[in-house]
Amino acid sequence: MRFVDLLAGAGAVSGVIAAPTTTTNVKRQANPFTFTGVSESGAEFGNLALPGQLGKDYTWPDHNAISTLIQKGFNTFRVPIMMERLIPQTLTGTVNETYAAGLDDIVKYITGQGAYAVVDPHNFGRYYNNIITDVAGFGAWWTTVAKRYASNEKVIFDTNNEFHDEDNTLVGQLNQAAIDAIRGAGATSQYIFVEGNSWTGAWHWTSSGTAEAMGKLTDPQNKIVYEMHQYLDSDGSGTSEACVSTTIGAERLAAATAWLKANNKKGLIGETAGGPNAQCIAAIQGMLQHMQDNSDVWTGWLWWGAGPWWANYMYGMEPPSGTAYTKVLPSLTAYI
Repeated sequence: MRFVDLLAGAGAVSGVIAAPTTTTNVKRQANPFTFTGVSESGAEFGNLALPGQLGKDYTWPDHNAISTLIQKGFNTFRVPIMMERLIPQTLTGTVNETYAAGLDDIVKYITGQGAYAVVDPHNFGRYYNNIITDVAGFGAWWTTVAKRYASNEKVIFDTNNEFHDEDNTLVGQLNQAAIDAIRGAGATSQYIFVEGNSWTGAWHWTSSGTAEAMGKLTDPQNKIVYEMHQYLDSDGSGTSEACVSTTIGAERLAAATAWLKANNKKGLIGETAGGPNAQCIAAIQGMLQHMQDNSDVWTGWLWWGAGPWWANYMYGMEPPSGTAYTKVLPSLTAYI
């Protein structure tokens, strides 16, 4: 999801952080997916205000909302953060413990329910708005973060959100540096979600050229999952309630599915959404059915997005009244 939408969402409402709810264990329905869930926005909002002020520029996800989504069957919650807020000034710097406390809290809450917490540096391959070219520094950033959660097997590390307009080889190098750093920090049991160039779009995963470098990634634990994003509006940006057709979801995944199979890789749609209308709902269902039919390579899907500051956002999955929560989710229960 592009930052313009995050800024608009942040400016639309004021922040509230709810109190924790009673712990409930995740219960999975019979389906072939390992991961089904939602991105929980808030901590990446106000990205131009660094470090920013809690409650004004950014917030943290709502415990009660996460508990409700778990009761709906979701088991994976992606938590977008800002790299600069967690480790300010330099990639090799030290942790801002005030911001980190908020991340620790939400990670502990999610994983305490038996669900996966995905730590997602939502930076588009940039640090203070500059393309990250310091591969070693990027690895150092990940070493610091991974050490913090190395003992929690329910944490998933997402290398970086939506690299774009970068050299494909560099993107591959940054992903490999993250993998090496995470494993070197002692985090050996967790999944790692890797993201490609060109907004990590599934529909141009091969045509953009990002697949070549990304396909060479190695992990001694063999727990890499290729995170791709796929929206269903005309330009695939996720900025419209309209979807191209009822079949566009499956169509846009076809080439990525073929690549995953040919290269013996596992994939995930880490962001997807559509408007609250019949055409989009059919398109989403068709995409998820395609993924179920090819569950030998597709491990699951995450909706964009939830979070306490989305208000009436067209894709909002925040309980109890989010647009997608009330109008789209009831049609997706077979895929959770």
